[in-house]
Amino acid sequence: MPEGDTVWLAAQRMNTALAGATLRRGELRVPQLAAVDLTGATVTEVVPRGKHMLTRLADGRTLRTHYRMDGSWHIYRPGSRWRGGPGHDVRAVLATDEYECVGYRLHDMRIVPTSAEDELVGHLGPDVLGSDWDLDEALRRLRAHPDEQIGVAVLDQRNLAGIGNLYKVESLFLTGVNPWARVADVPDLRALVERARTLMLANRHRPAQSTTGETRRGQDHWVAGRTGRPCRRCRTPILLGDQGP
Repeated sequence: MPEGDTVWLAAQRMNTALAGATLRRGELRVPQLAAVDLTGATVTEVVPRGKHMLTRLADGRTLRTHYRMDGSWHIYRPGSRWRGGPGHDVRAVLATDEYECVGYRLHDMRIVPTSAEDELVGHLGPDVLGSDWDLDEALRRLRAHPDEQIGVAVLDQRNLAGIGNLYKVESLFLTGVNPWARVADVPDLRALVERARTLMLANRHRPAQSTTGETRRGQDHWVAGRTGRPCRRCRTPILLGDQGP
């Protein structure tokens, strides 16, 4: 599933393409929304919330989309060929006079009044990349479950929103914390969360994520995607294990 910084960057690009513009085409190709036509609506802004994307309209509605494992938004100039996959994978088309935003394999699509967005994302913890980020609240939520494995806890979007497997394993490695340790046994929980946020902030403006400072493929991560290869610090082979539900 894409990390929060991937959704953050996609939302910035969508906002650049759509904010302030009127949709000349607004199709939602999922059964529950097939009768909804957004043509003529004006987009006020596109914002991320954790791993959710919220497209807000001037008429007081919000469209929520989620990538899950395989979704994506692609932005094209009118007349350009769409290259995100076969036509039957298109779930949404939001087009203006200047851009065509095409959503492939999107999930959890819903439209609600903008005033009711909490129905969709109100359960989420503080957004790691949000303007209203609250470290103390994130720590409070994590500490509320002291016996939870830390690797599971940091992925729980109800504790803090945006961290995925990449930033989970990289931040745990860099702070020397075993993923299976209890939350209560983490020596410096604040430092762990701050490291994860630092990594995400450093990568939010680029599609290719690096946690080592190197951008070359194969040199960009400490442990993620390096199963069986030697640790960059001690040369011990890196193991892969399943964790959580």
